[in-house]
Amino acid sequence: MAKSGKSPPGCFGYPLSIFFIVINEFCERFSYYGMRAVLVLYFKYFLRWDNNLSTVVYHTFVAVCYLTPILGAIIADSWLGKFKTIVYLSVVYTVGQVVMAISAIHDLTDVNKDGTPDTIDVHIAMSMIGLLLIALGTGGIKPCVAAFGGDQFDESQDKQRSRFFSIFYLSINAGSLLSTIITPILRGQECGIHTKQKCYPLAFGVPAALMVVALVVFIVGSSMYKKVSPQGNIIVQVCKCIWFALKNRYRNRSKTIPKREHWMDWATEKYEERLIAQIKMVLRVLFLYLPLPMFWALFDQQGSRWTLQATTMDGNFGAIQIQPDQMQTVNPILIIVLVPIVDAVIYPLLRKCKLNFTPLKRMTVGMFLAAMAFVAAALVQVEIDKTLPDFPSSSEFQLKVINLGNTNVSFAYMGTTPNVEIVQVSPSQASEYKTIKLSNNVNISFENATMGIPLGSPVGKTRYTYIVTTTPAFQGQLVEDLSEKSEQGSNAIRFFNNLNEMINVTVANVEVGDVMPFTMSNYTMVSLGIKNIAVTTEKGHKCSADSVKFGFGSSYTIVINKCTSLLQTESIEDIPPNKVHMALQIPQYFLITAGEVVFSVTGLEFSYSQAPSNMKSVLQAGWLLTVAVGNIIVLIIAGASHIGEQWAEYVLFAALLVAVCIIFAIMAYFYTYVDPAEIEAGFDTADEKKKAKEKEALGLENGNGPYSQTKM
Repeated sequence: MAKSGKSPPGCFGYPLSIFFIVINEFCERFSYYGMRAVLVLYFKYFLRWDNNLSTVVYHTFVAVCYLTPILGAIIADSWLGKFKTIVYLSVVYTVGQVVMAISAIHDLTDVNKDGTPDTIDVHIAMSMIGLLLIALGTGGIKPCVAAFGGDQFDESQDKQRSRFFSIFYLSINAGSLLSTIITPILRGQECGIHTKQKCYPLAFGVPAALMVVALVVFIVGSSMYKKVSPQGNIIVQVCKCIWFALKNRYRNRSKTIPKREHWMDWATEKYEERLIAQIKMVLRVLFLYLPLPMFWALFDQQGSRWTLQATTMDGNFGAIQIQPDQMQTVNPILIIVLVPIVDAVIYPLLRKCKLNFTPLKRMTVGMFLAAMAFVAAALVQVEIDKTLPDFPSSSEFQLKVINLGNTNVSFAYMGTTPNVEIVQVSPSQASEYKTIKLSNNVNISFENATMGIPLGSPVGKTRYTYIVTTTPAFQGQLVEDLSEKSEQGSNAIRFFNNLNEMINVTVANVEVGDVMPFTMSNYTMVSLGIKNIAVTTEKGHKCSADSVKFGFGSSYTIVINKCTSLLQTESIEDIPPNKVHMALQIPQYFLITAGEVVFSVTGLEFSYSQAPSNMKSVLQAGWLLTVAVGNIIVLIIAGASHIGEQWAEYVLFAALLVAVCIIFAIMAYFYTYVDPAEIEAGFDTADEKKKAKEKEALGLENGNGPYSQTKM
């Protein structure tokens, strides 16, 4: 073991170097979880991908993040060592975060009127490059940083080393918690040169800055670190041994050679019995890992499906307005609360009740709790679906009439039967939306005088409003409405000028612009609450009034009727606000976090207790691999299931995990716990006896044995 020559400085009994490592880990985890918290919304609202594509790309990224740790471990242990691996891959990581921040600048290319990039290909290409670099960086350093911190302690500092890992884990959760609170707030700001839009460059830029800090802090402590030279990678050695056993068994398949007790025994011709026995112990644990990816398939959807679900909910918590991506903070908060409760109360209570709650039983319960979390998510989704508007399909459009005239107006269209359905609208009233087939004819009538609506060619999946106004002659105007919920909980409002002169409209100190007589403005996005509407007429009259109280995700048409001493308006609700509160997501977060506490923490503890001391990294790689496979499962199901209803997909995931949970329970029932230390002690005893015999044989050969004097 090659180390630096001088003993590193210490502080309170700890090597000073570990403080640089802890700060590095805090900043790196802030960077990773902060970027990941807003990622799925970036896909949906900036890149304009649908829910399925956003989910698929999100989970592909997470899967790659948990595949690359194996590569990082091999590079560190077989080639560069932990220190250089962390530095070099952190540089890659930092570049990836900077590229992501640049990719989110909507002024990078030409911008449309609504603030969206005119050419999205550049943004997509840069985003994919950035995510690939981030996945390589964060995954590559994941198995190195904690182990590098452990290398800083002497053999006499076992107590301090144990506390270091607790502090290290706390820094991970602290970085995760703060980032999932802060980056959604940054995303919610508006920024831009030509047009204002949600500030994804800032939401990605701050994590990029934290990654720069993490890299600088880690390098600053370089002179204080104990740097262990590469000793060869045990993962590579294990893989070589397994490959040789399989190959040797295949070569001798047709020969009359006695069968061996275990297929790994076919490696005895080349490898030591100790290594083979250690691999057997590891394989027994890895076999139990086979059902585990299904848990992670559900768990990691907190950042994708659950966040998208929150975008259709009400985040008004009184004095606090919660963004959809901020709901992810519930998980780390509950972890901090539940871990000590479970360790100090639940487990001791179960032991007092003489219940044998073994690690594998705990993991089974954790999987079941995660399944129940998705049942809860499905129930919440059912409630959301009840409140969502019924938007038209690709073969339909929807029509609403706003009657601003002084006589009754009716519109008629051919329904699904030969009969004609007639809808009458009184003065100063608005009809409900009516769903009409693209092939149907629609007619408007004023005082029994029939005229055709100038629809032109209506487009499927689109909502329209036909506005009737009182002018020297009746005038009808067809305008296109929003055909989906407003983005990210904002409220879309537009203004119809029902005056005979041009007006300039401002809402909440944001200028909407000039609106010609009897025409409609473009949509303006406003946040929740009551907003002041100010109007200046062409003749110089000024008036203002407060709007209705906006919630989350609504759409309104506001008609400007008079501007005298007071502004007189009429607000027509086109899309109702989100009615289901985000607080209803808390039970599902509680269930899945409770499942994580008894599954993840217990799983790592069980794995380490059942593996030899030199095989911990193999199990760590296997554990991270289950997370990657779990995210791949989400990709397969999201891409192949074609389930129309989101609640049904939640139920499908819950049912799959329950089935896997039953299989795991059966596997756990037949598992026999072992003590690797006893097995290794047996090999140590055998080695000592073997050495003693060799020494005795060597002494007889040299004439120095117990009978050498009688030979003189």
